Amino acid sequence: MFVAGFALLAALFAAVVVPRLPHAVRELSLPLRHEDIIRQQASDKGIDPSLVAAVIYTESRFRDQTSHAGARGLMQITPATARYIARLSGGTAFEQGDLATPQINISYGVYYLRYLLGRYGDNEVLALAAYNGGEGNVDRWIAQANESQRTFGLDSIPFTETREYVGRVLDIQGEYRTKYARELGLPAPRGTPRAQ
Repeated sequence: MFVAGFALLAALFAAVVVPRLPHAVRELSLPLRHEDIIRQQASDKGIDPSLVAAVIYTESRFRDQTSHAGARGLMQITPATARYIARLSGGTAFEQGDLATPQINISYGVYYLRYLLGRYGDNEVLALAAYNGGEGNVDRWIAQANESQRTFGLDSIPFTETREYVGRVLDIQGEYRTKYARELGLPAPRGTPRAQ
């Protein structure tokens, strides 16, 4: 009786749990939450949703938290940046607690990314460097590169933290594009059949 019960339990485990293991492992190593908000905000603002997911992962690992610098929520937006975004977008005043709400936080973060991409000619390296290191620093780095007649790119970022941040976001963006294409509303990677 015990052996038959164990065999039944093993068969049930193999039929129900094992097929879900790849998804569970993927969720542990590269989580994705709020994909509906990410898709909607990215679509509204013309941004690759895998870039948004990668910024959120790099900033907060999809956990609502507050940094030592006071940045809040999934996209780690400071109250000062939120006020700046509200002014840029013609938005209304907000309560600081609003930054913990995923819809508001992602909306503000994606608006700011779109603004930065527009400001830097859709150059993701420069936009991400500004998201992390500040627009003033990026403007100064570009001016210095122009003065010395050299191209400014990822390897030119003088702040180690910002250089590593940008590289990490771009690497993770590729992973989100590959592993979560369907969830983010992206075309399936080549050679990958679309689920029906």
